[in-house]
Amino acid sequence: MNYFVTGATGFIGKFLIEKLLQREGSSVYALVREGSQEKFELLQERFGEAGDRLIAVTGDVTQPGLVSDADRKKLHGKIDHVFHLAAVYDMNMDDTQADRINIDGTRNLVEFVNGLGGKVRLHHVSSVAVAGGSFVGRFTEEMFDEGQNVDHPYYRSKYQSEAIVRNETKVPFRIFRPGTVVGASQTGEMDKIDGPYYFFKAIQKLSFAIPKWLPLLGIEGGKVPVVPVDYVAAAMDYIAHKDGLDGGCFCLVQSKQPSVGDLLQTLLEVAHGPEFARKLELPKLPSAMRQIAGQVKSRIPNSVETKFSQLIGVPLSVVAYVGNRTVFDDKKTRAALKGSHIQCPEFRDYAEQLWQYWEKFLDIDTKVPRGAVQKLGGKVAVVTGASRGIGMVVSKKLAAAGAKVVLVSRKREKLEELQKVIEAAGGEAHVYPCDLNDMEAIDRCSQDILKDFGHVDILINNAGRSIRRAVFESLDRFHDFERTMQLNYFGAVRMILNFLPSMAKQKNGHIVNISSIGVLANAARFSAYVASKAALDAFGRCLSAEVKHRNIEITAIYMPLVRTPMIAPTKIYDYVPTWSPEKAGDTVMHALLKRPKSIATPLGTAAQLSYALWPKLNDYILNKGFHLFPSSEASKGRKEGAKPTLEQVVFANIFKGEYF
Repeated sequence: MNYFVTGATGFIGKFLIEKLLQREGSSVYALVREGSQEKFELLQERFGEAGDRLIAVTGDVTQPGLVSDADRKKLHGKIDHVFHLAAVYDMNMDDTQADRINIDGTRNLVEFVNGLGGKVRLHHVSSVAVAGGSFVGRFTEEMFDEGQNVDHPYYRSKYQSEAIVRNETKVPFRIFRPGTVVGASQTGEMDKIDGPYYFFKAIQKLSFAIPKWLPLLGIEGGKVPVVPVDYVAAAMDYIAHKDGLDGGCFCLVQSKQPSVGDLLQTLLEVAHGPEFARKLELPKLPSAMRQIAGQVKSRIPNSVETKFSQLIGVPLSVVAYVGNRTVFDDKKTRAALKGSHIQCPEFRDYAEQLWQYWEKFLDIDTKVPRGAVQKLGGKVAVVTGASRGIGMVVSKKLAAAGAKVVLVSRKREKLEELQKVIEAAGGEAHVYPCDLNDMEAIDRCSQDILKDFGHVDILINNAGRSIRRAVFESLDRFHDFERTMQLNYFGAVRMILNFLPSMAKQKNGHIVNISSIGVLANAARFSAYVASKAALDAFGRCLSAEVKHRNIEITAIYMPLVRTPMIAPTKIYDYVPTWSPEKAGDTVMHALLKRPKSIATPLGTAAQLSYALWPKLNDYILNKGFHLFPSSEASKGRKEGAKPTLEQVVFANIFKGEYF
């Protein structure tokens, strides 16, 4: 089979081409604009050896004829399927852009296909946007021209593009209408902030600002035709090759579309945020009022709408979709896919993957404090445990400040992912995989870093292991104490010893040890973890006195509970006050700029003072907490999930950030 694909380097295009190349003996001709050759080469690399069967054809859908006469002759009678994906999706687009690319581009494509010769079939990727933004009721796959309002440039362009295919195509065709396309259900991969993603940042902030135990009042809202990109690609590939479906239109959405409230609640759950105790239904406007609202909106200049969208961070059209009253029917699609085992998963089944991918790869708006670029620019900064949590956030911030960030962690793949994110944002990052439990591996890693950079200016000992288990539950688990000490203490000290000589030679250096509030508050159930951090703390204090004259500073940061993967297994922590990784990262940046001896929260300082003055009172309070917060079910091999009691909530909020 030979395929011709427009929009091949686009988001859906990448996933569709992967499917097409999996077909034995297939070749895919991709329409590539001049200047987009680099994108095409990256696409070839994505598919490995199969990428050799991906062939670039220079051209542009906005140009009549699409390709040169010579290329058209080469392709004549040779193509079996044409997939038209090239289009602009931008809710802030203007009419000129919509006409040039989405409408004229489709007409040029149809004319190109009509002249290809042979038994070619056109597959046009339309959109549920053909229903407009104010249609009320069920919109089926047989429906098209229903007198719907398509005043918005995007809705209008998708409607008119589909009309061109229906009315002007002289070869067999099939039309696909994807809904709101989100990342891949298996990996979460997404290429930009779009649709529901506009609300991710607000949800993230909400999850840290409002405790999980506090119920919220939400909205039910309209239905969201959400669909993961891998389902879109798989469904299109299968239906395109199935006999007897020419002239059909296929809606690619989740069959039971979630409401806005359902979608937001699911996202709050994966963000460990609060829950909706109740969701209010938005009032349904009478048709006359909807028409008036549409007329008023149509009179608002695009420039004004664009500026307002930029101000709130969300396109007005996306905000308006909260009250969407359209439900899309995918009955024909499900019938066509019967027996293929291809079905659209429910949003809640893959929301976790979307969220994790967004946090790591799309949430790249990194803020650094004033003066960070001047003080940290060009510095060689080693960050251990860099692949996730605090380490990942700190690495991004250091790179944004102009530092040469050396990423150290066990898994190369995770570090390289972070490296790509940093480099995409204009920063500099270098990958050095290392098992920090292995002293010889640490030596080799340190030697490689010094060989490549000559010296290290900053070392952030962030890698750590935490174990929440009472001593009486650890009588036969001495290895818990060994492995926490191995990573949290010996691994960190080994790294310090390896980099100290280079710091001494240049008479400047800064070592930041990420410690714990537990060291100050003597947290029960954390004897293994706290002991290892306390050992590193004591080492740092002793070392500090020895290197003061060499201009080497040692800073200990007594972090409170931070919502990172390290505390995720203890589900009760979902309901107690925690710091966000962003706040923890800002604290590390403050330490790097001010170079203090230590940083602690007010509670940590108060706990340290209290233990020095009233140790027995301290033990009494901590013992109450010990009984109030039982050992985790996970530590006993059982599933967790119980919500906290009122006593637990009160205690946790009095002692904010403490480990229980």
